[in-house]
Amino acid sequence: MTVGEVSKNLPWVEKYRPSKLEDLVSHDDIIQTINQFMQENQLPHLLFYGPPGTGKTSTILACARKMYTPQQFNSMVLELNASDDRGIGIVRGQILSFASTRTIFKAGPKLIILDEADAMTNDAQNALRRIIEKYTENVRFCIICNYLGKIIPALQSRCTRFRFAPLQQSQIVPRLRDIVDKENVKISEDGIKALLTLSGGDMRKVLNTLQSTWLAYRDVTEDNVYTCVGHPLRADINYILNCLLNENDFAQCFKKIQDLKIAKGLALGDILTEIHTIIQRAKFPPEVLIKLVIDMADSEARLASGCSERIELAALIATFQLCKDQIDLEALS
Repeated sequence: MTVGEVSKNLPWVEKYRPSKLEDLVSHDDIIQTINQFMQENQLPHLLFYGPPGTGKTSTILACARKMYTPQQFNSMVLELNASDDRGIGIVRGQILSFASTRTIFKAGPKLIILDEADAMTNDAQNALRRIIEKYTENVRFCIICNYLGKIIPALQSRCTRFRFAPLQQSQIVPRLRDIVDKENVKISEDGIKALLTLSGGDMRKVLNTLQSTWLAYRDVTEDNVYTCVGHPLRADINYILNCLLNENDFAQCFKKIQDLKIAKGLALGDILTEIHTIIQRAKFPPEVLIKLVIDMADSEARLASGCSERIELAALIATFQLCKDQIDLEALS
């Protein structure tokens, strides 16, 4: 297989992963600070945290490529991901061995990247504390995680922390359009909006959904994007909301929504999320809106703990029926 064929078969998220700091689309203040550290040869231990797909791994890999030549890279950088075993044995073995050995290169300290470090056990994190202190002259650590609270305070205090916030839509769109042009993807404006809505600031999710929709339909529209990821279509949500607000027969309302759920393969959790977004804009009396939101939140919590979707759908319909009765009573009085 040639290099060109390998590149062609790569997922777009890897094919278009930024290789230079200048190619990163966001977090200019963080990149500028790290650049300054590297220019002055004063790189501290780093701790990157934030939601997935916000550029944490891409940033440190771009830094590593700037610090080391391609010949030095493999001997100067150790990258361990959540897929690797990073228990206390690996910390005392592979990590300790890499940190304690010096290289013949005059390229400054080595770099150890611990990706998704919030999956490491507390014992492994505690074993890491001493290594970080003892071999600071020889190595720098970059700890990457989604949840800062899962990193022990002793490790947090030894690192300079940077929070990677979800990407703004204005940051995602230019890169998205660039990739669309390079891959000759047919995409509509509502398709771009759907990708941005579903991603929640996660660039990786944008590109994976874009590629999946393109491969499945060859046309990236709003309906195709939602169908590809199994998300309820706007028309389906409007139909469900219309049933909840205007259908007074409980059994009939339940049957209509349940039939649609089965026909389209919809999850009640997704339906609740979409309805919650829409009713925020509806002109309900405050006390009615408060009851709706609280009851829907309770339903979502019960679904997450394994409760039956049929029972929770019935509870959702009952909540709307009670709220409609409350509004009717207030109108009469």
